[in-house]
Amino acid sequence: MKVLCFGSINLDYTYRVKHFVTKGETLSADSLQVFSGGKGMNQAIALSKAGADTWIAGAVGEDGKQLLGQLEEAGVCTEFVKVLRQERTGTAIIQNDAEGDNCILLYGGANRTIGAGQAEEVLGHFGEGDFLVLQNEISGMPYIMEKAHKQKMKIVLNPSPMEEALLGYPLEYVDYLILNEVEALQVLGREGKLEGAGLFHAVSERFPSAVIVLTVGAQGAYFSAGESVRHQPAYPVKAVDTTGAGDTFTGFLVGGLTRGLPIGEAMDLAAKASALAVTRNGAAPSIPELAEVEGWAL
Repeated sequence: MKVLCFGSINLDYTYRVKHFVTKGETLSADSLQVFSGGKGMNQAIALSKAGADTWIAGAVGEDGKQLLGQLEEAGVCTEFVKVLRQERTGTAIIQNDAEGDNCILLYGGANRTIGAGQAEEVLGHFGEGDFLVLQNEISGMPYIMEKAHKQKMKIVLNPSPMEEALLGYPLEYVDYLILNEVEALQVLGREGKLEGAGLFHAVSERFPSAVIVLTVGAQGAYFSAGESVRHQPAYPVKAVDTTGAGDTFTGFLVGGLTRGLPIGEAMDLAAKASALAVTRNGAAPSIPELAEVEGWAL
């Protein structure tokens, strides 16, 4: 069983600030670090570290070729990543505040060049039972989903960043929908009137054929387990940088499933991995190894 992560590959410029900059404000950052990132890259590395046979598809500019080496070092196959001369690699401008929270500004760059031709070429190497992990930072998503569904791949969607256009995608083809409370409300087209278990049930009614995983921050996550709903507590840690925590969670959850873990065990593994990730700086660099997660003494 193979996992294809068809997604974004970015350079992340991370600024440490006392508070998030506001309209009209000029703020001096305490530090600047440049990391590898992009939800596709982060999730691919997490998948590989979680023990999955992982491939990534996407595009970078020549300024991002070093990112392919980092993916390969993590055990990810990069055969299906295009290097483009006329485009810059996708970029994220990230602010981290004193509490460890973040806000992010994205520039799509090469990530927005994905089309039907590349999707057709890549997906031809995968088939029934393989996993396809998607986010929402690349172009060509509807075609990718249609093609993967016809090939009977298992489609995992983390709809981030959420935008109105995504509601027009063939979401009925999604087998695993992993989202947070804000994204869940946006998918449902509602204001913040639902939360927790109530919000989970509303999303489940909207997508009855999908396994739903709703993350609720420090309260953990709700997930489908057959006909029942279960709650996965979060592991309390001191957060340093939350960038990439959700991607770590997704990668270890899907990685656990590909290794045959029951969803409850895969959820617990994902919760531990994401807790470890927030104790470190960066997105991709913060993702722990499987042995470290399994051996973590709480």
